[in-house]
Amino acid sequence: MLYRLPAEWEPQDAVLLAWPHEDSDWLPCLEEVEPVFLRLVREISRFEKVLVVAPDIENVRQTLISAEIDMERVRLYRIPTNDTWARDFGPITILNDNRPQLLDFTFNGWGLKFSADLDNLVNRRLHSIEAFGATPMTTCGLVLEGGSIESDGRGTLLTTSQCLLSANRNPHLDKTQLEQALSRTLGVRRVLWLESGYLAGDDTDSHIDTLARLCPGDTILYVQCDNPKDEHFAALRTMAQELRDLRTLEGKPFRLIPLPWPRACHDEQGHRLPATYANFLVINGAVLVPTYGDPQDAHALSAVGQAFPDRAIIGVHCLPLIRQHGSLHCVTMQLPKGVLP
Repeated sequence: MLYRLPAEWEPQDAVLLAWPHEDSDWLPCLEEVEPVFLRLVREISRFEKVLVVAPDIENVRQTLISAEIDMERVRLYRIPTNDTWARDFGPITILNDNRPQLLDFTFNGWGLKFSADLDNLVNRRLHSIEAFGATPMTTCGLVLEGGSIESDGRGTLLTTSQCLLSANRNPHLDKTQLEQALSRTLGVRRVLWLESGYLAGDDTDSHIDTLARLCPGDTILYVQCDNPKDEHFAALRTMAQELRDLRTLEGKPFRLIPLPWPRACHDEQGHRLPATYANFLVINGAVLVPTYGDPQDAHALSAVGQAFPDRAIIGVHCLPLIRQHGSLHCVTMQLPKGVLP
């Protein structure tokens, strides 16, 4: 058997979303955040199908119908959830001899920070009702979140030490053992580790999808802080040097494209929120990029366009999402071509 973890920009069947609801942390701001999810369904469904899980699908259905969403492109499933971060509890798809296979890794609330008992069952519940058709699914004991890894589709994985080596994720594995586990389960040939880089207000212990993203043509889009007075300046400058030191499979430097640094965003208590342009989603024919009503939004769209010149670059206002410390990529999980019946 030959396992391969496809890159996000490879062909997809659909994107999985978990709708916000009253029994989640979104309760105080449902009226603000639901339009973001509606916009995501509208944009994604133009290019591929959308799978939506929610405790109450009838309310979601009426919301989508009222917005004139093409319901032939949407599949709704009544499944209870703790929260909406599908990137981290959704299935990770590998290709097994070019046939898709779903991996259901353990999700423990980003290192036991939050309740995740319902979210950790979503994949198995979807599989049991044949939402994925005949595509096989394997449940894995390894704690792993989709937002913590980036794949180039050729055996290279990019990640951060702070997240994957967190004491509350897989404490029984050291770095070498974890690399071996990733190789066995994902078919990874090599792991590139970043030691520096973080976002204030981030609950994930520095998920790679908030900091640096692998793109076609040995390209990496990464966040760059150009303000020496900002608390992130030193760590992100060190991260940029780490990225310059990385080499492709052919032994060459990566093509690096910096993403602009948005102005600081804070919640009502004055705590900084993790606004980042790196949290974009690649779908068939397009890239959805988080925007924040910031002067740097246009520069971010342009930078992403340099890495994906053959796709439509679509900005999605995500200021409501970062109120719960995540953004656009965090609430989505792509399902590669061949997964759905």
